[in-house]
Amino acid sequence: MTIRFDGRVAIVTGGGGGLGRCHALGLAARGAKVVVNDLGRDGEPSEASLKVVREIEAAGGVAMANGADVANAEQVAAMVEAAQSQWGSVDILVNNAGILRDKTFAKMELAEFELVVKVHLLGSAICAKAVWAGMRERNYGRVLFTSSASGVYGNFGQSNYGAAKAGMIGLMNVLHLEGVKNNIRVNTLLPTAATGMTEGLIPPEMAALMSPETVTPAVLFLVSEDAPSKIILGAGAGVFAVTHIEETAGVFLTKADRTPETIAARFGEIADSKTARPLDNAFGQTFKFVEAAAKALGVKLSQKGVS
Repeated sequence: MTIRFDGRVAIVTGGGGGLGRCHALGLAARGAKVVVNDLGRDGEPSEASLKVVREIEAAGGVAMANGADVANAEQVAAMVEAAQSQWGSVDILVNNAGILRDKTFAKMELAEFELVVKVHLLGSAICAKAVWAGMRERNYGRVLFTSSASGVYGNFGQSNYGAAKAGMIGLMNVLHLEGVKNNIRVNTLLPTAATGMTEGLIPPEMAALMSPETVTPAVLFLVSEDAPSKIILGAGAGVFAVTHIEETAGVFLTKADRTPETIAARFGEIADSKTARPLDNAFGQTFKFVEAAAKALGVKLSQKGVS
């Protein structure tokens, strides 16, 4: 099976360099018309985005440059309108734009925390919102959030970045549920690559293995026609892995035993990863807990609304 994007229109935010540039080139090489977004002055295309467009066109592809600030809803709406006016639709959104303001939490100003959350999380939500109605109307859409291992596992000095990136996973989970009936598939990428954002943070011998090109195949898969949905896919140095969010089966405690001491005593059983399973949505946890309690207490539940 060959993955192609002929007839599809894609927006790649932060597409002027690093991962975004590579993703834009990869989509265009497989037939997509690409909006290369990169922050410019007063919404005008940056020289970096214009350069990527020239690369795409030189290779026979079709692209346009855009300088919208992803955290500015008006500029993002105008970007989407320009793509739709020129090419008729936006079928694929790759949320890639981001910044770093690394400091320990003790030294970080709240403004630095807010700025990173605004660009990464709110910016991704603004872009997704701008394309969402059109995707629903056409019963087709592919949305990708670029999260990070920092958001899943944590990283010293990145409380703002980690919080924003973790928020994207929650946003993906909800948009997956809301988009499934309209064939909108929503996924999350956890990339690790040597880019301008990581310069000086990664030793040269590691950076040599971590080019953006080693990540882009994951993007092309996650926004393809037959892509899965609600997947957290890690990619870097040519390695690809899936992160699973699961919950243990749980242990019911009687009223007499419902104490912190009992939880401490039985925590190994409560936390037993061998019993862990994924849940489809938040009510999956609610129903699981209630059913376990009812079973332990011998209470018969109505099937209405249980599962």
